[in-house]
Amino acid sequence: MQIRELSVRGAWEITPQKHGDDRGVFLEWYRFDRLAEAVGHPIDLRQANTSVSKRGVVRGIHFADFPIGQAKYVTVTHGAVLDFAIDIRIGSPTFGRWDAVRLDDVDRRAIYIAEGLGHAFVALSDDAVVSYLVTDVYNPTAEHAIDPLDPVIGLQFPAEAGEPLLSPKDLAAPTLAEAEAQGLLPTWDAALAYYASLDAKSAR
Repeated sequence: MQIRELSVRGAWEITPQKHGDDRGVFLEWYRFDRLAEAVGHPIDLRQANTSVSKRGVVRGIHFADFPIGQAKYVTVTHGAVLDFAIDIRIGSPTFGRWDAVRLDDVDRRAIYIAEGLGHAFVALSDDAVVSYLVTDVYNPTAEHAIDPLDPVIGLQFPAEAGEPLLSPKDLAAPTLAEAEAQGLLPTWDAALAYYASLDAKSAR
């Protein structure tokens, strides 16, 4: 398993080692010890989610109240998506920027997105099955969205995705600037303090 930190601090790409023969393929798509070594602390996973999306569906940009927030470990078990980690932490050196990883059923990569980051993906195939391991249970009152078509953020969807398809909630979501003005976004200082508290807790 190879783990590479992305250009947005707090997001990592995980590439598993696949073992194949004439029967098929075996791989470890999640290893708590390897991820903890890269991130700096163990990940306390509390819920598993699955979504199925047709080509062009965009889910996100989503994030939860911070702290606590909701970290995500995401992979694709069928089809393909382009998965985005977006820095929405006010004061961060990369505020407003994003990085992306193609997740599919060929390379079987995963992405880890820390608490305080925004998350989105666009389905590149029909019946794209995305599985998420998350660090907190769903709380609708703590969930927020940012417009994934906000030109200031500038997410780039591949041509193979076709026309973006958004839910009414995501269509009505504020832009990054509007979310900041509404006081919805986490701050870089709060994020650093929270990550440090997790690191210190794991060192005890």
